[in-house]
Amino acid sequence: MAQLAPFVIPAFKKHTATVIWAHGLGDTGRGWLPIAENFKRCGKFEEVAFIFPNAPNIPITLNSGMRMPGWYDIVSFNDIAQQQDQPGIHKSRDYFHSFIKAEIDKGIPSSRIVLGGFSQGGSISIFAGLTSPFPLAGIFGLSSYLLLGDSLPSLLTPEIRAVNSSTPIFMGHGDVDPLVKVEWGQETVKVLKRLGWKVDFNVYKGLAHSADAKEIDDLEKWLEEILPAQG
Repeated sequence: MAQLAPFVIPAFKKHTATVIWAHGLGDTGRGWLPIAENFKRCGKFEEVAFIFPNAPNIPITLNSGMRMPGWYDIVSFNDIAQQQDQPGIHKSRDYFHSFIKAEIDKGIPSSRIVLGGFSQGGSISIFAGLTSPFPLAGIFGLSSYLLLGDSLPSLLTPEIRAVNSSTPIFMGHGDVDPLVKVEWGQETVKVLKRLGWKVDFNVYKGLAHSADAKEIDDLEKWLEEILPAQG
């Protein structure tokens, strides 16, 4: 089956910024459309286009090899660093970099582009954002974790660091997440700060592997700060 085209909610006024929002394992971009639709109903982000890509259907080892939408294979959730799918991660990184380049080619400055997502989508967004050859407005990950932590420093060449070292990062995590443990998010923040990034990390009491209204409200405020309307 061919990979589905992204879902897009266009800017209601002059298009000056773009948010690329990646879904989690087994989901599609459609699952996150209501959040952007609600932003628009409330008169928020009228200059912003929201793009919700759809992951390809790939065999997932954790799912007994059955195919499902995924940005990379997952072997186990027992250990954040266990047998990560480097080829799949790099392939999806390149895919998201191509999205960024396509928006730039439309006339949107990379400094007005945000890359983020939930769970697996947030994890690939963090990885692709940190290694982006273009300076981004921001990166966010909800219930996410760091990919290829051991090899990441070698990918952060002086040129890449010069481009993205000041890119703001927002992370949100439920404190009772049974799947992507909050400790993984906390460890990710430690590594990112050690590498020089500023991270706004928020923990939500009683939240499992999901997003809630408070988390989305906090993300909305963060987006408003980094993507102010240009008029």
